[in-house]
Amino acid sequence: MANKKEIIGGPLEIGGRVLSLSRAIRAGDFVFLTGQIPMQDGVPMTTGNVEDQTRAILEDIKATLALAGCEMDDVVKSMVWLRDRADFPGFNAVYGEYFLIEPPTRSAVVSDLLVDVRVEVEVVAYRPLAGDA
Repeated sequence: MANKKEIIGGPLEIGGRVLSLSRAIRAGDFVFLTGQIPMQDGVPMTTGNVEDQTRAILEDIKATLALAGCEMDDVVKSMVWLRDRADFPGFNAVYGEYFLIEPPTRSAVVSDLLVDVRVEVEVVAYRPLAGDA
């Protein structure tokens, strides 16, 4: 297993359409999650403030990490895209609730590619496989 990649969580779907990307991939001791946007009932969450959308994303990330045998404490790197620079304080307040001790490294940028949602978050986790610990 250590030399192969493993798809985690099956295909990613939005609105019944299968996307051409994986929800997550384990490659050795690392788990890479695709950028997560806020979802509600299988469709992008285009309403709510940045705090609501951030919480939805981080709960989805937590669930996907669990499928890979990881927890939020295993996250070593995150990348954040915000549609509006003014949303950073609200995003950061919620983000901090999920990473209280030894938070991961993080990059954050403002991007006009986020048309319908306020925020997107991608993470990388590190959790050694059972035989590697």
